[in-house]
Amino acid sequence: KSQVDKKMFSTSLRLGRYSGRSLAQAAASLSTSAASQRIAAPPMVYISGEEMTHYCMNLIRENWIAPYIDTSKWEYYDLSCIGRDATDDQVLADAVAAGARVGAIFKEPTITPTDIQMKELGLKRPYGSPNGAMRLGWNGITISRDTIHIEGLELGYKNPVLFERHAVGGEYCAAYAQCGAGTVITEFHPEGGGDVVRVDTRQLKDEKNAVVVYHNPLDNVGDLAHHFFTRCLEARVTPYVVTKKTVFKWQEEFWLIMLNVFNTHYKTKYVEAEMMGADDELQHLISDAATMQIIRWTDGGFGMAAHNYDGDMLTDEVSQVHRSPGFITSNLIGKTDDGTKIMEFEASHGTVADMWAAHLEGAETSLNPLGMVEALIGAMQHSARLAEHDEGDNDKIIEFANNLRHEIHTAMATGKGTRDLCGPSGLTTEAFVNHIGAQLATKYA
Repeated sequence: KSQVDKKMFSTSLRLGRYSGRSLAQAAASLSTSAASQRIAAPPMVYISGEEMTHYCMNLIRENWIAPYIDTSKWEYYDLSCIGRDATDDQVLADAVAAGARVGAIFKEPTITPTDIQMKELGLKRPYGSPNGAMRLGWNGITISRDTIHIEGLELGYKNPVLFERHAVGGEYCAAYAQCGAGTVITEFHPEGGGDVVRVDTRQLKDEKNAVVVYHNPLDNVGDLAHHFFTRCLEARVTPYVVTKKTVFKWQEEFWLIMLNVFNTHYKTKYVEAEMMGADDELQHLISDAATMQIIRWTDGGFGMAAHNYDGDMLTDEVSQVHRSPGFITSNLIGKTDDGTKIMEFEASHGTVADMWAAHLEGAETSLNPLGMVEALIGAMQHSARLAEHDEGDNDKIIEFANNLRHEIHTAMATGKGTRDLCGPSGLTTEAFVNHIGAQLATKYA
C-alpha cells in the first residue's frame, strides 16, 4: 500500500481545519459563538464518518450551518474506524442509545475495514458495519429510498420514485457453516416450551457445502405497510409490492400482510383520490419483473416495497437510472416503545475513497454533496417536528432547511453545480461550498 492509502485511513479523525482536535471540541467551537443571533436547533444526533464525505461535511457545517444555526443541543458521535477502536466500540453503543432517546439522527458515510485496512490502522479487532446495531437498537422497520429531483434538471426519472426496503431479516442476518457430506436438520423450539417443529431435513452429498440459515421477521411488516401506503398516497404515486412468492413460498406472508393493511385502511382513500378504480386491486410484482420495469418506467410516479435483500438490490438499480446513488435518499425508519417515530438520515453512497486519495495528493476534487445535505435537511426537519410542542425556533429550522435546499438546487440547475452535473466548468468541492455559503450570507444578511 502507498503512503496515500495509509493517510486515507489514519486521517479519519480530522475535522477539516480542526485537525488535531477532538470532535467534541470542534463541535463546541462551532456552536458557542454568537449563539443568541442564530436559530436554536432542537436536539439531534450527528454521527460522523470518514474520508472525502467527512471532509466535505466539515466544510458544510462550518460554512452553511454554524453561521446561522446554534447546534449546542446536537450530540456528536465519531463512528470512524479510529473512533470505534479508541473506545472498543462503546461509541457505537452510545450513538445507538442516543438515537433511540433523541429520535432524529444524521449519519455521514462510514467504512467497514478490510483485513488490510485493519492492519494499516492498527485496529485491535475488525469492526462490522454499524447498520445492524442501529436497525436493532431503533426497532428498524423500513429503509426509505426515494429519488431526489431538481427543478430544471432531468436526472433520470421524470417524477418521484419511492421505495421501502424492509429493514430487518433475510440474508443480512444469516448464519452459515462450511460442511461436508452428511445430514442437516433445522428445528424450531418454541419459547417457553411446546412441540418442536422440524423445519427441514436434507442430505448433503458434496464434500464442500455452504449451509445457510436465516429468517424474515414479520411483526413489523404492518408498520412498513402503513408507512409505505401513506407516503404513496401523499405523493400520488402508484404502489407495488415486490416479492418472489411464486418460488420462495415463505414470502407469501409479507404480501398478505401488505394486502390486508391496504384493503382495510387505504383502498378507499386511493379510490377517493382517484388514484385507482373501485374494482382495482393492489398490484404485486415478481422481483424479476420489477428489475425490468425499473428500467422501463422512466416517467416515474411509482412506489415499491420489498424484502431486505430485494430492496437493497432494486434501489441500487433505481439509483443508476436516476444518474447515481447521490441522487436518492436513504432514511431508516424505526420507532420507540411508545410508538414515536425514529428517523435516521444518510446518503445512499459511501465515503468516496478514490476522491479522498486524490484530495490527499493535492489534486482538485468535485464532490457533489447533495445526498448528504438532503439527509442533513431531513434530520434537522424531523428533529424540529419532534420538538414541535417545545419552546424554540422549530419553524425557523424547517424554513432554513428549505432555503438551504432551494439554494443548492438553484445552483445546480443554473450551471453552478459540481462537475458531475456541469461538466469541466463545474465547481470544485470547496468552490461549491463557498458558492452556497455566499448565497446564504446574502439571504441572511
